[in-house]
Amino acid sequence: MVEITPQIQQIIDFALFEDQVFNDPTTKALISSNDCGVGVLRAKSSGLLAGIDVALTVFRRIDASIDALALINDGHKVERGSTLAQISGKVATILRGERTALNFLQRMSGIATETARYVKAVEGCHAQIVDTRKTVPGHRYLDKYAVTVGGGRNHRMHLGDGVLIKDNHIDILQRRGMDLSKVLKQAMERAPHTLKIEVEVTNLDELRKALIGGAQIIMLDNMTLEEMKKAVEVVNGRALVEASGGISLDNVRAVAETGVDLISVGALTHSVSALDINLDLEA
Repeated sequence: MVEITPQIQQIIDFALFEDQVFNDPTTKALISSNDCGVGVLRAKSSGLLAGIDVALTVFRRIDASIDALALINDGHKVERGSTLAQISGKVATILRGERTALNFLQRMSGIATETARYVKAVEGCHAQIVDTRKTVPGHRYLDKYAVTVGGGRNHRMHLGDGVLIKDNHIDILQRRGMDLSKVLKQAMERAPHTLKIEVEVTNLDELRKALIGGAQIIMLDNMTLEEMKKAVEVVNGRALVEASGGISLDNVRAVAETGVDLISVGALTHSVSALDINLDLEA
């Protein structure tokens, strides 16, 4: 269950403002403000549930008198036809909040469901599935929470979470005469001592320089399976090894079997297939 923090309330409130829930001429024209009923959230396809408390908070933010009850909690598998929650109260409130609530619930459940597929695919291997910062602007906390519901782990939440030296950092400094080991040395001298230093490499020569420079995590960018296997052998436990780039459900098992520690998958959050969920008014 996700804690509804002020940060999440702010995300919900912006979404409600975006949808102009208090300026709904359709509902105002057709539904009496005194009409009460029950809305039911149901799964229309099978998957892993995530974001049920976020969805129900949508209705409560519109109208504090709404009674919103989760029947299935985050992290549970749902089947087509499963009843997920009941929302009781003013029909106008239920109708105004329907789309916003479903937007959160469908996206988060889609992320959790896809993450679980990746986690299942590497079951029995050492590697762990991690996400990236390729999230919808403003929704990163919710996107990354959904990844954890699916059994994945979070990479950096934001830029301040760690030092990750990527190709553009390296290219700029190399034009100034610094090789990779010197780039790493400068990062270690200047970055907060509490942060780990990760560096992106594209070949085994760069990998060796990263080890010389003292990198704690080495990201293998778009390497072949054979290159990954060799990289793991060269590192030999001296740093964590992360595979990145071109990862899909078709190849993630083979990547895990190279012996890498982490597999980062941008598709978990940047190419989400929403879980099909709907809301029906039953009374």
